Amino acid sequence: MIRNVITTTGALVVLAGAVVGCGSADAGDEAVAGSSPSTSTPVDALSGGWEEVVPGGDCECSDGSAFSFWSRRGDPAKVVVFLQGGGACFSAETCAPENELYRTAVTQGPNPEGVLDFENPHNPFADYSAVYIPYCTGDVHIGNVTTEYAEGLTIHHKGYANGTAALEHVAATFPDATDVVVLGESAGSIAAPLYAGLVSDRLPDAQITVVADGSGSYPDDPALNEILAVWGAGDVVPAWFDPAGLSVPGLFVQSGHHAPDMVFARHDFGEDENQASWYPYLGVPVGDLLARMETNEEQIEAAGVDVHSYVAPGDDHTVLGDAGFYDEAVAGQPLVDWVTKLIAGEPVGDVR
Repeated sequence: MIRNVITTTGALVVLAGAVVGCGSADAGDEAVAGSSPSTSTPVDALSGGWEEVVPGGDCECSDGSAFSFWSRRGDPAKVVVFLQGGGACFSAETCAPENELYRTAVTQGPNPEGVLDFENPHNPFADYSAVYIPYCTGDVHIGNVTTEYAEGLTIHHKGYANGTAALEHVAATFPDATDVVVLGESAGSIAAPLYAGLVSDRLPDAQITVVADGSGSYPDDPALNEILAVWGAGDVVPAWFDPAGLSVPGLFVQSGHHAPDMVFARHDFGEDENQASWYPYLGVPVGDLLARMETNEEQIEAAGVDVHSYVAPGDDHTVLGDAGFYDEAVAGQPLVDWVTKLIAGEPVGDVR
């Protein structure tokens, strides 16, 4: 079901139309067990508005409620895919709803700020089409398992089914896209490089750029890697991805090896309090966050994948989804200008 949302008036128009089913196979892969292939038919969005797409099928949020994503038509040759953030859940403690460590349901649509402020003349994505993927599964958009963490506490980690349903919509609605930018904030930024590889499978002729905002410190560490595996990601990743290399830096490495022409970039705050707050739950010493960021970047680049980085001072968390995207500047280089050059294919240096 697709519901057109006019953001300027709040009016809601219900349309009978395309259904994007969950549980589709990745390009060239077998379908996820117990699911059916996705289908998607392009529909015309109302001028200036977003379409809310409710795919149904295997898609759902962590609490079993319906999942939906949003689509907006601009230039059909240029598409931005935005992966929302919102915590994580991998134990009885972290999954307990009263702890409020993760999003459990889709409660609202895209917030028209930062890169999603399409009325801002300084926005490098102002004329782009857009697909906004909410996060409500506690699994950094890569899970495919239902887990009972305690009596009465069952969590549906279906982030991968949800996210790939949105990517099927991207491929069906914008089949001639030449430029696709995958953006992710916080938990969404962990998955962003993997989703860029998945986009390359569906749109092999497009130039793809990734900007991961707010996860640069998370290391290739056995404790953290085990959490990624607990979500069932190893069972659904595409054939080109080796589950043995499942780590946060490894998502960059394997996607970069799969599609060498992709452009990877990240943004972080050097003393990000949000990232630091997760280390006790992960069972990994916090250490020096900036040093971790640099070590991760060195590991990725040593594997042959270049990563452009913009690291700002301070303990904030992310910036792509708020007005700070237009205000931030480091060493005299505004972030918005750096991203504008990046997606235009112009040379950019690392910013510290």
